[in-house]
Amino acid sequence: MRNEHKRIAIIGAGPGGLTLARILQQAGYEPAIYERAASSAELQQGGTLDLEENTGQKALRSAGLLENFLAACRFEGEALKVTDKQANVFYEEAAKQSTIKSAAGGGRPEIDRAKLSSLLFQSLRANSIRWSHKLMQAVPLEHGRHELQFENGHTDQVDLVVAADGAFSRIRPLLSGENAAYSGVSMIELNIINAAAQFPELAAFNGTGSMFALDDQKTIMAQFNGDDRIRIYLGFSAEREWLDNNGLDYTEPASVKRKLLSLFEDWSEELKNYILHANGPITPRRIYMLPVGHRWENKPGVTLIGDAAHLMSPFAGAGANLAMLDAAELGEMIIHHSDLNEAVQAYELKMFEYAGELAAETQTNMALFFSDQAAQKLGEKMKAIIGGQQI
Repeated sequence: MRNEHKRIAIIGAGPGGLTLARILQQAGYEPAIYERAASSAELQQGGTLDLEENTGQKALRSAGLLENFLAACRFEGEALKVTDKQANVFYEEAAKQSTIKSAAGGGRPEIDRAKLSSLLFQSLRANSIRWSHKLMQAVPLEHGRHELQFENGHTDQVDLVVAADGAFSRIRPLLSGENAAYSGVSMIELNIINAAAQFPELAAFNGTGSMFALDDQKTIMAQFNGDDRIRIYLGFSAEREWLDNNGLDYTEPASVKRKLLSLFEDWSEELKNYILHANGPITPRRIYMLPVGHRWENKPGVTLIGDAAHLMSPFAGAGANLAMLDAAELGEMIIHHSDLNEAVQAYELKMFEYAGELAAETQTNMALFFSDQAAQKLGEKMKAIIGGQQI
């Protein structure tokens, strides 16, 4: 039996799952995509993503969507500023002009996660996604097949189940005893809506891309999104319970902002304005990760992509990029191997290598962001990267 006649289920409609579905559909496959949310409107989209040439953009090229991405992305979002708590600049990269877009891709242009998801949704055949399907468990059957059991009572028997279901995957326990563990970093997400119109001085200070202020084992990381929103992540090296025990009532924005301003009391006014002007949702977030170099023994009929496979902190911007690269690598292996299990094994061996390298880099970056003289260290690192030096 050729692979295109095998029953393949993808659990999760994030960038990785959608990219894999698109690649397989182009080759004549009919994967079943199961998503717990009731519709795309219910998906938690998050902020802006920078898609790299050799990961996210490579995957979009495989999916036949690179030109669509280049028409929608923001090269000006590559701008970056790194400061300490007094707004002393240690690195600054100017915005690039959107007119330099080319069919070849390149760089790390930004795209809002919602826009990327929309691009992928629109590329799929109608009714490709089974919404409101929360997976309860996958039960192994004979010959590598699995029965998928959903909360709504639906069941499906498949030849391959691909877990694209994120940090707390229901599928991962079939392959690995590792669980996502708290990284030691917590964040509080703030939002400034209509930033350029309401707070032009802050928008000018931030620039069209990202601003990282690092000091005192804390961070203010801000991203300009395509909807004129600045999304801010206040980062803290903290115990796991800190978000619950810090006295903040996240439903009371005014009191939260007062408390946060006191935590950044001796930071510059330009930087405290990110807190002062916040006028959107406030969301506490714990950062979780899997062990660096996470691997498992191959088993027929099941595999992992994205955060389910190699959850890591966001300090290298690798999450969505890696999920999409996983999708491209797995999709190509399935298409070009006559044996489905051999295809999965070949993908896993390749993925373990590149994901392990990026996980190690991400862990190093996380330690740097919360170290002494972090802004100076990151500035030097960025200058060396731009200069083509080895770090």
